[in-house]
Amino acid sequence: MDAHAVKANSSVNMEKPPHNIEIDVSSVADSDVAALARLGKKPILKCFHPGLDEFSGGAAGLIYSYLFSFIGSIAVFTTMGELASMAPTSGGQYHWVSMLAPAACRKFTSYIMGWLVICGWQAILAGSAYLGGNMILALAQLNHPSYTPALWQGTMVYWGVMVVAILINVTASKILPKLESAILILHILGFFAILIPLVCLAPQKVSAHDVFTVFENGGGWPSTTVSVFVGLLGSVFATYGTDCAVHMAEEIRGANVVIPWCMLSTTLLNGILGFAMVIVVLFVTVDIESVLQSPTGELGFPYMQIFYDATGSLSGASTMICIIIIMDICAAIAFLATSSRIVWAFGRDRGLPFWRTMSKVQSHSVVPMYAIMVMAGVSCAIGLINIGSATAFNDVISVGVSSLYASYVLTEAFLLWHRIRGTIRSPQQMAGSTWHANELVWGPFHVPGIWGILLNAFAVGYGIIVFVFSFFPQTVNPDAAHMNFSCLMTGTIMIFAVAYYYLYARKVYHGPVVEIAPYQVSQQTF
Repeated sequence: MDAHAVKANSSVNMEKPPHNIEIDVSSVADSDVAALARLGKKPILKCFHPGLDEFSGGAAGLIYSYLFSFIGSIAVFTTMGELASMAPTSGGQYHWVSMLAPAACRKFTSYIMGWLVICGWQAILAGSAYLGGNMILALAQLNHPSYTPALWQGTMVYWGVMVVAILINVTASKILPKLESAILILHILGFFAILIPLVCLAPQKVSAHDVFTVFENGGGWPSTTVSVFVGLLGSVFATYGTDCAVHMAEEIRGANVVIPWCMLSTTLLNGILGFAMVIVVLFVTVDIESVLQSPTGELGFPYMQIFYDATGSLSGASTMICIIIIMDICAAIAFLATSSRIVWAFGRDRGLPFWRTMSKVQSHSVVPMYAIMVMAGVSCAIGLINIGSATAFNDVISVGVSSLYASYVLTEAFLLWHRIRGTIRSPQQMAGSTWHANELVWGPFHVPGIWGILLNAFAVGYGIIVFVFSFFPQTVNPDAAHMNFSCLMTGTIMIFAVAYYYLYARKVYHGPVVEIAPYQVSQQTF
């Protein structure tokens, strides 16, 4: 079967009965077909992709919470890499839970997981576009102090960022790999273009003693330790969206090898570069209070004032800021691509309202057009909230961390359970066997033995910590404007998902749909 073959009609509807196919694994592309076949899926999307602030706790608290977050993220995404190597599918967590959860709760848990992942990525997409739009306005304010951005202006620029993301995803999907390569180059060069001026031009620097040893309890929490953990979310954002590649799995060649290494290398690269940037920014920020109270600081972007104070040049600071804005807009483009694939996959498995439409792929472009437009449309609708209240908007998008980390924790906990019980087989044990869809078999990326168990356990523990503290406000007694409503928003989403499940979805959703019949597995498949 050709991995790039697509139905000739105007759109491809995934509602098809299973059928037998013969698979001869003789090339990398065919290996990708086999990987999907082992999950009971047919290849539909084309393979375009090659394989490749908070100051809670003080300066020292930020440094050590960042290191803790960095180590925890390595554990989380290495474990997710093992899952992606076992089952490289756009469904990601909800598909994995369907494979790993006990039979008694498999269907319901998988369904809830799908909603968590979609809502988490919807929040990431909206948040990224919002940041990009408002950074543009804050940059204008930095250069024109008399200008005061209005909320409606923020929404208009936010929509502009979304339009750019839509156009590239719909009309230029084939150039996304080249765009991603260009983003990587800009990411690395931009890091040095920002870091070197900060180090060389800053007129004053904080002492090493203040940076590495001074902890603060700015939120009035019972202990500085709690304050540091409350500020952990600022560090979590450094590796936010690392699992993008998971949900693009069905468009990546050699996905069961490429995706794990992609997530691990991305975590390491961003973690190391981010840590270096944190150290430099802390050294050049002499008066954090004045930075936070500056016009750009009050808009939520104190780093702009830090750049200006360090360089003493509006043009220099503006250039550095533009690099960050470009990177954020590029991230929004990638996040729209990722989130649309999750919607498409969950629609394919009948987990969403209007799943017949959501599961269609345009034949001429081989992209899930309807899924892209739904995610972009919901993001634009969320942007309307910002016109009335920026606080209400932030409340809506606050579900990103809690939803995604809930999905990470639950999926990796099920994997740990199977790991300890030894119920996941090696590929060699499957040779000559009849392979049924969603067999539990390790992929080529795997941390074996006790080290794998310890890494998996640490990932679950770290994920629980992030999930719990994602519901904490920054201070002990916050007012309505500074309250963290992510607990309310996450609960509301779950109530809706459960209600829809019992009213309708349980009749049509039975877990990932098996589109391909069992087949014999030879040794060369691996």
